[in-house]
Amino acid sequence: MTRLLVTGGAGFIGSAIVRRALAEGYEVRVLDSLRPDVHGDPEAVAIALEQAGIDFVRGDVRERVPLDVALDGVDVVCHQAAKVGLGVDFQDAPDYVSTNDAGTAHVLAAMDRHGIGRLVVASSMVVYGEGAYTTAPTPTPDTGTDTHEDVHSHEHADTDGHGGTPTRPPARRREDLDAGRFDPIGPDGRPLVPGLIDESATLDPRNVYAQTKVAQEHLASSWARATDGRAIALRYHNVYGPGMPANTPYAGVASLFRSAIARGESPRVYEDGRQRRDFVHVDDVAGANLAAIRATESLPADSFRAYNVGSGVVHTIGEMAAAIAGPDGPQPVVTGEYRLGDVRHVTASSDRIAAELGWRAEVNFARGMREFATAPLRAAVR
Repeated sequence: MTRLLVTGGAGFIGSAIVRRALAEGYEVRVLDSLRPDVHGDPEAVAIALEQAGIDFVRGDVRERVPLDVALDGVDVVCHQAAKVGLGVDFQDAPDYVSTNDAGTAHVLAAMDRHGIGRLVVASSMVVYGEGAYTTAPTPTPDTGTDTHEDVHSHEHADTDGHGGTPTRPPARRREDLDAGRFDPIGPDGRPLVPGLIDESATLDPRNVYAQTKVAQEHLASSWARATDGRAIALRYHNVYGPGMPANTPYAGVASLFRSAIARGESPRVYEDGRQRRDFVHVDDVAGANLAAIRATESLPADSFRAYNVGSGVVHTIGEMAAAIAGPDGPQPVVTGEYRLGDVRHVTASSDRIAAELGWRAEVNFARGMREFATAPLRAAVR
């Protein structure tokens, strides 16, 4: 029986991985610090883990003693422990770097001490910065000039911007955002056409959290090279589902919308609500992790491979808010506000993970959002 350690295994995604691994016959251990800014009632979470019969070690991945206890006898590590989200402000930067990057370095060093050579690490779509774009196709006399509205006709197409030139835009300027010009602009002055990004794209992290995710990938790659290890990084796109943390600035946007609706308030949608994303259900993300864990058995030594984990279907932030609210709930309000560290469009091509690991998302958007609209969230953070 394969012995699996899930760091951060009491969290939103980690706990879904634990449930899936147990169902598939793994022997599972959880290492989690039960941070109070993640778990509204850490003691209740600890009791629930023990009552469920889960082998649980309480501790931070940066602490040698609990980390060594947790790794004892383990075959493979699924490293989910991290501080997530964009954060409140730059004062969060030291905690992000310490938790995510120093934490990962401690895990990898301890794996080396214990002779553990298989790793799956949680990464994120944020490593790309903006997604894949092309310049708008050159107008012809038959089609006329491509307007701003015409560009948005690509909203749900899995387009590669046929007819345009691939480009990666620089970070958006504050003055453009203040003026409501949210879409990246090409060299011809027209909005760029968004498409699906794949793993060959250059990494371009644009906030502190994104920087730490890139560093985690580089650390995993360095560990694999130095120890003949086998590592897979999973670049999660927008994960949602039951058990998301409620009422915290570090939660995903789906949780913030869901929490607002539960309070009887309208979800507040930033920018114009037309930001493109790929929403993937937490149960599918758990399945991707199990596929990656299995794959580490057959990878050659000194291997590192990254995979997008998304549904492959494009939806907008505004559509997601409306789907959670439903026809009878408080309807979303588009505010025009923005966060400087946010990107406009980033959507996944998950072709590589399908071809190489045989994984595909199974929960479609309509069903997933319908169920999420009434699903329980984690206890609110005090």
